Amino acid sequence: MTSEGKIKNISPSGSQPACYFLEIDIPRKDPAGEGPASASQAVTDQKEQFSLELTLCSELTNALSREVIQALLRQMDFKRIPKGEQFIRQGEEADQFYLILKGSCMVHLEKDSMLYTIAQLGPGDLVGEMAVFTGEKRGASVGAETDMDVLSMSRDQFEKLSQEYPEFRGYLSEIVTHRLSTSKIMAEKKIGKYIISEKIGDGGSSIIYRGIHSVLNLPVAIKMLKHELAMDPDFIQIFSNEAKIIAQLNHPQIVRVYDIEELYHTVFIIMEYLEGVPLRQVLDSSKKLTLTKTLDIVLQACYGLEYAHKHGIIHQDINPRNIFVQPDGGVKIFDFGLACRIGSVDTNFLFPGTIYYISPEQIKGDPVDERSDIYSLGITVYEMLTGVLPFPGDDMKTLVNWHLSEEIQDTRAALPDLPDEIHTFFMRSIRKDPCARFKNVSEIIGLLKPLSEKLGVQVEPNFCIQQKMIGMFLVYQEQQRLILTRLIEEFNRNVSEAGAVLKITQFEDL
Repeated sequence: MTSEGKIKNISPSGSQPACYFLEIDIPRKDPAGEGPASASQAVTDQKEQFSLELTLCSELTNALSREVIQALLRQMDFKRIPKGEQFIRQGEEADQFYLILKGSCMVHLEKDSMLYTIAQLGPGDLVGEMAVFTGEKRGASVGAETDMDVLSMSRDQFEKLSQEYPEFRGYLSEIVTHRLSTSKIMAEKKIGKYIISEKIGDGGSSIIYRGIHSVLNLPVAIKMLKHELAMDPDFIQIFSNEAKIIAQLNHPQIVRVYDIEELYHTVFIIMEYLEGVPLRQVLDSSKKLTLTKTLDIVLQACYGLEYAHKHGIIHQDINPRNIFVQPDGGVKIFDFGLACRIGSVDTNFLFPGTIYYISPEQIKGDPVDERSDIYSLGITVYEMLTGVLPFPGDDMKTLVNWHLSEEIQDTRAALPDLPDEIHTFFMRSIRKDPCARFKNVSEIIGLLKPLSEKLGVQVEPNFCIQQKMIGMFLVYQEQQRLILTRLIEEFNRNVSEAGAVLKITQFEDL
């Protein structure tokens, strides 16, 4: 770096939206170029500093409010980088990232003693930020293609800003998503043992990617919790604890969680990848479903909920978006992101759930149990059979009032063609008082299963714990036996703690 400076003034550009004029003071070098002007020179020469005016236009300035942008820029240091200087080196510790104001740089990746050019970056681009976010070593080298003017920020400054301005956390999600989706640096697309291939979904609290296990070649879905929630210390502690509990659930009607990774200041949940569509998409296409199709989907969902409830887990957000229908008709419940223990009181959300399907006790902040999911399931089934929700409009105040105080009317008048079992289901699930609802999902199964069999719909839980086996071969030389024996003993202890069994067969010399 040949010169450094500080931002003196920041002002929005009048003609260009999301652009800012920056006035930067840069200390003048002494005639020999060996440092700032001396004190005696400063007295006689009032031009010991000169000002540089630059315009910054970037996705960064377009995504954040003026207050946050100005706070961000005032924390950054100005630097001038001469052409040819390598200012980021692959494999080094990451202590700062850069926002390019002027000039361009090339990103190089060294692999197998070969140097590959993988990107060219210019004004408005961020460079080096991913390693700063993760604390990992640099994944590539960056050199100045031309003379460059940049702003830099240290990891400590970044941490302080993200805590002080929650809005900045949301932009972090956008930065990470962009890099995970587009980066040519494999290290920036890797989440633990998994490599991200593409973004496939974006919800209120999370972003979903498709990925693959780097060793087993197993397709997975990777759910990234958005930074607004992930950087809330209280929430992330609760979320991490519950995610570990959910990862232990193993049922054919519940999406399987394989792994949990904490990276990029957030949490990634690695789940089985599913072919098919959410029930929401099915309803958007066909408006309403037949009675037989509804019974098939609902009973499968009930078996999954019954299993989760027996393990003490309440989903808290049952709705058509979180019930997944596979091409073969199989149903899986997913997105346990708001799940909690039976009897919990959730203080982290205004409404922990989706407002159209949320139970009265969730709105009031009362303890939740199986009956909270049953209420949401009742409204979901009503929509499946009728194509509409059991209340008018979508005004927030009206919806909250309906959930809290307006009992559902007798459905026989509005839906005369449905069997009595369905009317009983509605009148015992969509009730404001939890005591008036079904006590548990097993009662719903007991009510609806005979009806489904009478209509020729055969739905069985089909749940059994299957024993699976992984085969590995360890090839070694005799002098390695002692150290390998110790490693195998340690591995066996870890396997036993996980509840699995390690069996070893000794082969003759190869």
